[in-house]
Amino acid sequence: MSFPRAKPVDDLHEEVAGYDLVVVPDAPLAGALNRRIDRPRLGSFAITPRRIAAGRREEAEDRIAFLELVRRTDLDWKRGAHAVGNILQCWEHQGRPEAILEYDAYVDAATRQAVEYVTDLDTTSRRLTEYRIDDDQDVAVVGVDQLTRLERSILPDDYDAVDVFDDREFDHPPFHVFDSSTAIVDTVVDAVTEENADDVAVVLDQGSEFSALIESALEADGVPFYGGPGFVDHPDHRTFVQLLRAAHGGTDTRVGEIRPLLARLDVSLDVEHDEKRLSEFDDRELDWVVDFCDRIEDRTFAEALDGFENRTDRRLEAFRDELETLGIADTRATERAVDQFVFYLRSYEVPVDRDNEGVLLADAKSAAYVDRPVVFHLGLDEEWTHSAPRRPWVDQDAQYTRNIRQFQLLLQSGATQYYLVQDATGGSTVTPCLYFEELLDEEFERFSDLDSETHTRRVDRPGDDSGFATEPVDAATSDVSTISQSSLGTYVNSPRDHFFGRLVDGPDTDYFTEGNLFHDFAEFYIHHPDFVDQDVIDDVVDYVLEETRPFVRSVDETTRRTKYRVGLETIVAFFEENTPVDGEFLTTTSDWGSNVFAERFDRPVDSPITERWFENDDLGLKGKIDLIHSRSQLVDHKSGRRKSASQVVTNSALDPPGDSPNFQALLYLTHWRSQYPDRQLEFTFFHFLETLDDVVTGTVDLAGDDVGEIDLDDTLTTVSYHPMPFDEYARSKAFFDELVEEGSNKCRKTLSQVAYEDYATVFDGTALPDTTDSDELIDSPFGETLTARMKDCVGDYKYVETGCKQAMRQLTRVRGRAFFEDDLDAFETFVDERLEELNRRRAGEERFPVAGLGGEPNYRYVDNRDLLLEGDR
Repeated sequence: MSFPRAKPVDDLHEEVAGYDLVVVPDAPLAGALNRRIDRPRLGSFAITPRRIAAGRREEAEDRIAFLELVRRTDLDWKRGAHAVGNILQCWEHQGRPEAILEYDAYVDAATRQAVEYVTDLDTTSRRLTEYRIDDDQDVAVVGVDQLTRLERSILPDDYDAVDVFDDREFDHPPFHVFDSSTAIVDTVVDAVTEENADDVAVVLDQGSEFSALIESALEADGVPFYGGPGFVDHPDHRTFVQLLRAAHGGTDTRVGEIRPLLARLDVSLDVEHDEKRLSEFDDRELDWVVDFCDRIEDRTFAEALDGFENRTDRRLEAFRDELETLGIADTRATERAVDQFVFYLRSYEVPVDRDNEGVLLADAKSAAYVDRPVVFHLGLDEEWTHSAPRRPWVDQDAQYTRNIRQFQLLLQSGATQYYLVQDATGGSTVTPCLYFEELLDEEFERFSDLDSETHTRRVDRPGDDSGFATEPVDAATSDVSTISQSSLGTYVNSPRDHFFGRLVDGPDTDYFTEGNLFHDFAEFYIHHPDFVDQDVIDDVVDYVLEETRPFVRSVDETTRRTKYRVGLETIVAFFEENTPVDGEFLTTTSDWGSNVFAERFDRPVDSPITERWFENDDLGLKGKIDLIHSRSQLVDHKSGRRKSASQVVTNSALDPPGDSPNFQALLYLTHWRSQYPDRQLEFTFFHFLETLDDVVTGTVDLAGDDVGEIDLDDTLTTVSYHPMPFDEYARSKAFFDELVEEGSNKCRKTLSQVAYEDYATVFDGTALPDTTDSDELIDSPFGETLTARMKDCVGDYKYVETGCKQAMRQLTRVRGRAFFEDDLDAFETFVDERLEELNRRRAGEERFPVAGLGGEPNYRYVDNRDLLLEGDR
């Protein structure tokens, strides 16, 4: 598909060569025309309106006006910048500086004050207002529609308009679609050398990832470039600004938040420390940073810069000059002053000296023409679309026309153009620049819908010189023979997240640290209940606070102290009422690990019933049991919110897995069944912080004084395992007696009038469906048979029908709150299949997909979200 062709510069030069003066809208185009002059000339030939009016190189007048306003007034910086921006923009589009005052909604005291000062400044806008080209010159204007009203005001009455487009069509080159931004940058860098750098330009959105990637890649290859990084992008400038911001970040600033700053200061810390507060993290490497932050309010900007220069052994003269220019070098670096300074750096481009040689890096939103033989256009996505100023003084239609014509010219810059793009990034489709919708008369949603070529990384094959070369690696992978409940849950949710979890370290967190300390205390108390008194609990509370202080804000210390005390006292209360067995039936195991409270109080913890590690090679399972309460009961200590037994069973579903897969109870019971195959077992979650809300609100008291005593049942969730299939359990005499004695009213009334044999007979003739949906069971053939049988035995009464429904609802409740023999059998098969699948993927026979067995992952439980690219990539 094609669109109007831009005239080549040679054709334009030939068309305008006979004129005295050529006015053009874009400085690069002026330079290109001037470079083609083949005879001496007096004065300017091709020039922009601002350059001819100012008689000098164009300057960023918005920054100049802002600096003057700051120097001469006491206006707030943000209000002053806003006023200056509106004044200059209105001036540009309406041709007069005072035109802003005609728009009441944009006029305030700051605006009136700014108009007074800005109008008198020696800016290019003022010179444009006062300048007019002599009528006796023969003038050509290239692309007059690209000029603003203020720029056109300098034109003489008589001039010739030269269109930048001709009657021919421009057949744009194909879009080259790559898998990633790094692949695009690699392609550019592979094509550029130090020798051909002056012939190449790269057009990109300077706010995109391409900017930093292309700069670092060219620098690494020793290829010169210019037009890229600005003043604030200088590594040392950026680091110093980050340091100023961190100094005012408060005591809650985390190590992970300032990693780029620390890296620039050559401070290396393990990722496990990322969640720790800088102010409470004791490490000698951080002493200078912490001291700088503590003393920032007492230092001026210049003094802070001196300290940074001494620490890094680098001089930042340009930065110091800018502080002087702003007049804040001797101002104390308070939080407000730093905020103002950062606002200035974000709002204005500080001029920097550049060597104009090498690869030209051009901003897609600033450039309209690039005069290089070879031009790479990177991205071409929606970020290339200009955001037209939504102000009443801006003609939106005219501005849109200027923007799209600029885009057309930019696409055609260079003798050879390469459009390097992506179809998707970060799991989302890349939207092409919106101007393509008007330029290309065809429907499309992504670049691959247009004339395009797809480039993917391929392994070289014999005789194939395309793709990317790879070398075979002779490395054997070891099979995984056992899996833990946490790894299994992560793998089922998202295999690729599981894969990255094995490769990428994560930071320590407050809840992991708290949880480990609570577990250690529970283990210690089980061994030494008589030793733990109120003084010991007070000491433990203080210790837990100290250990978690790097993670916790100072203002939260009081509430944390309450939380820790409630958790510890609930643990004590639970084990006072539920003393574990002595564990003589267990074999001695090697120590799982150290216990901080055993070391703190110099008392051993050596019972086999606590923190018992298991690795069951026959079943492929491994884990750590917090407490073996008895032969039939396992206990796990939990600091999180309590879940019901039905939620635990639901989250253990296999086909398909639940939205929040968690196989802890199912896995531990499966292992314990292998030790005691014919025993009914229980797995109990002890949520020792479940009492916290009631204690804080005064509803209950752990000591039972004056208010209600805590009900420990509220902290427990127990899931049972019955060593028989569910249909066998459902037809058992024990369950029938339970219905007769504990069922709902009409259920008891109905079944108490029949013999157990009448109930059991129903199971002989009709299969019990495997469901936890009571309505599905009631409407099934089994439900109809049970109801008919009971009516035959008791009579065709309404209460009999209701009683049968109540019995079946009880059946489904039991099915949804407990595990049975067939559940654990299915789980054993499930684990075998997952291990086989996992080892295939580890061996490289297939990829680790993002989606798990249940489909799209539950991203609430994904640990490496930024590493997961969706689809087949």
